[in-house]
Amino acid sequence: QVQLVESGGGLVQAGGSLRLSCVASGSTVGINTMRWYRQAPGKPREFVAQILRGGSTYYRDSVKGRFTISMDNTKSTVYLQMNSLKPDDTAVYYCNVQAAQAYWGQGTQVTVSS
Repeated sequence: QVQLVESGGGLVQAGGSLRLSCVASGSTVGINTMRWYRQAPGKPREFVAQILRGGSTYYRDSVKGRFTISMDNTKSTVYLQMNSLKPDDTAVYYCNVQAAQAYWGQGTQVTVSS
């Protein structure tokens, strides 16, 4: 089992920055991929970014150049640095990790005001 705790969300003006964190605990040795998703009100959950255990990263087009995903040396914490935030980035952001199965965090709210 893997437990995930996210933090770092909040209210920010357009153009501002936030850094999300997701700490994994439990059976973390089997984690091979860490991802961030988001869900805006009335919309389906969508993929934002992922990082593989080896360090390769991938982003959805709308956040490329603005968001950066990274993880710490223990491979148990994943970060999402979000710069140049836009009102369209407003959503609940969820951490997801893939081990023998997928695990989800509880989500953290990000609100970007215009």
